[in-house]
Amino acid sequence: MTPLILMLAAFQQPVPVAAPAPAPADTRPVPMRIVGRVEPAGDELRRQWPGTRFETAFRGTAILFRVGAGEVILSVTTDDAPPVRMVRPAPGWYRIGGLRAGNHRVRVEVVSESQSGPTAFGGFHADRGTRALRVASPSRAIEFIGDSHTVGYGNLSPTRSCTAAQIWETTDMSAGIAGLLGRKYGADVRVHAISGRGVVRNYDGFAADTLPVAYPYTLFDRRTRAADRGWSPQLIVIALGTNDFTTPLKSGEPWKDRAALHAAYEERYVTFVRDLRARHPKAFFVLWATDLANGEIDAEVRKVADRLHAAGERRLAYVPVTGLAMTGCDYHPSAADDRMIADALAGVVAKNRVWE
Repeated sequence: MTPLILMLAAFQQPVPVAAPAPAPADTRPVPMRIVGRVEPAGDELRRQWPGTRFETAFRGTAILFRVGAGEVILSVTTDDAPPVRMVRPAPGWYRIGGLRAGNHRVRVEVVSESQSGPTAFGGFHADRGTRALRVASPSRAIEFIGDSHTVGYGNLSPTRSCTAAQIWETTDMSAGIAGLLGRKYGADVRVHAISGRGVVRNYDGFAADTLPVAYPYTLFDRRTRAADRGWSPQLIVIALGTNDFTTPLKSGEPWKDRAALHAAYEERYVTFVRDLRARHPKAFFVLWATDLANGEIDAEVRKVADRLHAAGERRLAYVPVTGLAMTGCDYHPSAADDRMIADALAGVVAKNRVWE
């Protein structure tokens, strides 16, 4: 197989990464830091929520990492070089070599969506003589909860008309609001979002767990509840409602009319935020919505925010977002729209002095 060449601008030359191969001889595991929900599976870790990140630091000239089974797009960052995008890498070992002798950091981040099933990561290894270093944790942390707008669904697409394959290939969480705000604030980021899911109703009423139902679990199979030990975000950003309201109710759905759907949505959303507040008593919450569905989403999220404020919630703001071009796949936000959304959210974060 032809070697995959990662172009790292910091070195002004290609840095070869060996194609998938048998386990390398005479190497040893290097400790890593994990951001996101994972579960062990033999000598690998399985994950499914977007944005899972694996980081390591070392003193040496090369590092290896192992990609497990599953369809995934990875963003690989070495030191301060631009990230390298690996689309559907074959399972196996990959090597970043030719580095100058010294201290280095490597981050492998999942930027694609994995609704169809979990993917696996097998950790980092290094040649003997390489010294493992501590990976520092940032002091800031943000959690993003939502649907396709948070996932970054088709945000890199040059056209609204996309095949299923094109949607997947042009979805990049790191180019979306989560990646943008995470980099802006130098924060750890977790993304708990699934395209097509709502608060009480999914897009066009399709049968699957809504986001609040799926949220507590490590994977989408609902077998293991996520412990989330040590996860304490100062900022929680939520965008839910697009899938509840952008399609008409169908025969057989549990709500007799739109008013009943509104009541169920408001009650469940309020409960969901209160449950999150119980876990994170010091966090600041930002709820945001677009003006899609003739303003129905905006009106409903405002009602949720108003109910929470009326009940005594003070560390919560609502942000309406308008003027988006929606030129991504299937009329979703583009990368430019994502920047507009991130800027609007950042304004509220600054106004409320979240980081002070």
